[in-house]
Amino acid sequence: MFLYLSKLLPLFFYPLGLASVSLVVALITVWKQPRTATAAIAFSLSLLLLCSNAWVAKALVRSLEWQNLPSQQMPNAEAIIVLGGATKSAFFPRPDVDLSEQGDRIIYAAQLYRQKKAPVIIVSGGRIDWRNGGTPESTDIASILTEIGVPSQAIIEEPLSLNTYQNAVNVKKILQSRGIHKVLLVTSAMHMPRSLKIFRRQSIDAIPAPTDFLVTQGELQELGSTPKAALLNLLPNTDNLHQFTNALKEYIGNLIYGLRGWL
Repeated sequence: MFLYLSKLLPLFFYPLGLASVSLVVALITVWKQPRTATAAIAFSLSLLLLCSNAWVAKALVRSLEWQNLPSQQMPNAEAIIVLGGATKSAFFPRPDVDLSEQGDRIIYAAQLYRQKKAPVIIVSGGRIDWRNGGTPESTDIASILTEIGVPSQAIIEEPLSLNTYQNAVNVKKILQSRGIHKVLLVTSAMHMPRSLKIFRRQSIDAIPAPTDFLVTQGELQELGSTPKAALLNLLPNTDNLHQFTNALKEYIGNLIYGLRGWL
């Protein structure tokens, strides 16, 4: 039930859904309550303009991504954990499994393995059945890892998790069964603050190994590098709205997970 309810959040808390609800209110009230309709339209417009400009979106993303900056020399550990959310199922017309924006997680995990930072990679992630199912994401990630040179015997799959909390709980069982204590946790930089808290809440000695950074020093410098750039970065942009929404999702996730005692 928690999983299904979480999918309703975009309608009430995220900018696009909230603006849509507000516009529906405007449509219903436009004839009999024009002031209410005007206020609803103004709110929707203001919300979308604010959340889709680069200055606001990148500031919110940076507040998450830069909390656990990677060390110049990543320490050794006993296992590398890769969280799901990095692949798209091999449904027609895709010739094979595709990498999503978060696919950097898989590449980075393989790099850490080749650098001999840990002898095994644990991939954690299932599939939500009402999204057309497919193979568990852990299987898809494992197949990509083997294709880029990681031996199959060095990969351990955890195919049942449907959220980050389940990732931590299910991975903990694998770690305990194998006597593994210290791990490198690989996930997107924006997702790392919440993930790290959840794993450490499970008494897992996790070292953050973030990747998939959306905001870099160069991008921050570019925002106001010239008057034209400063102005252009105030204009609405769908990529900025997407980044803002994902960052807001993490903050809401932190709140909900905290209330449930998972952090």
